[in-house]
Amino acid sequence: MGHTEQRSATGARNGKRVGTGSVFLSFAPWIVFGVVAAPSTWEYAALAALIAAVGLSGRDMLRGRFFLLDMVAIVFFAVLCVLALALDRHELIWLETYAQVVSSAVVAVVALGSLLSDPFTAQYARHSVPPEYWDSPVFTHVNTVLTAAWGAVFALMALSTWLAIRIPAGSDWFDWVIPIALLVWAVKFTERYPDRYKQRAAPQGR
Repeated sequence: MGHTEQRSATGARNGKRVGTGSVFLSFAPWIVFGVVAAPSTWEYAALAALIAAVGLSGRDMLRGRFFLLDMVAIVFFAVLCVLALALDRHELIWLETYAQVVSSAVVAVVALGSLLSDPFTAQYARHSVPPEYWDSPVFTHVNTVLTAAWGAVFALMALSTWLAIRIPAGSDWFDWVIPIALLVWAVKFTERYPDRYKQRAAPQGR
């Protein structure tokens, strides 16, 4: 694979990189929920996240683009809103307590589960990479790594928020510091990894 093909497979035309752009917007509703959700505010957090999910993915859906993470977000937060309206408060104690844990775990399962068929970041990359490169080893590798990284980050966030419940004395660290640090790392990794891998792989294709 030549240098030009490497650039097309790992990045895209007009300087866009695989995994950047709208993939970050797809995480926004989950981040909104994670920031706002608390035992007394999770219903409002779910509504805010649902509105964000519909608003941010609406244009894509009108264009016939349906991204896995967006669809899961709409369904998940819609279900939470329905539960908040349909069930009594005492029936929602468990959900109030573990709402953040569950939301992060759902993202982790979706991301890691997509590795079994089609890494979810590849859906976004295909809108900036020519079709002839979609099956290339570089394209597949980059999106597999990025998807696995995001899945691992949200799995660790689920664990961290669970520990915040179990260890109240460390809740500031487990609820805020660690999740934010993980998200910052994931964003930077997603922005930098494709070009770094391209640089490593380029000599092999010359």
